[in-house]
Amino acid sequence: MTQPIRVLLAKVGLDGHDRGVKVVARTLRDAGMDVIYSGLHRTPEEVVNAAIQEDVDVLGVSLLSGVQLTVFPKIFQLLASKGAEDMIVVAGGVMPDEDVVEIKRMGVREVLLQDTPPDVIVETLTRLVTERGER
Repeated sequence: MTQPIRVLLAKVGLDGHDRGVKVVARTLRDAGMDVIYSGLHRTPEEVVNAAIQEDVDVLGVSLLSGVQLTVFPKIFQLLASKGAEDMIVVAGGVMPDEDVVEIKRMGVREVLLQDTPPDVIVETLTRLVTERGER
């Protein structure tokens, strides 16, 4: 039997709204994934350290505060410095289309915005982990 997909969901920065990320966490758990929610107001360092310690397959960062162009470069720099470049990073929340293009260029594998249906989120994470294969 294969291990369940492990996901860390994080809210980085000053964004204080977490209803959406909690719905996503429940959806992923209901689909059989192991989900850790880091809580509000985390730093990129806290999120990356937790993702590595928990040995997650996917780091999902939820943002509503418009800091995606500053947060993701820090996250990718930290992952690289800790030898964890194989971790799949996805983004969620609300952001302009041009920022979606830019953060994907940085290495974010998928951006799941606020109107993404729950089943599409599950399918997307499953596909990304399957495509990556065993670590």
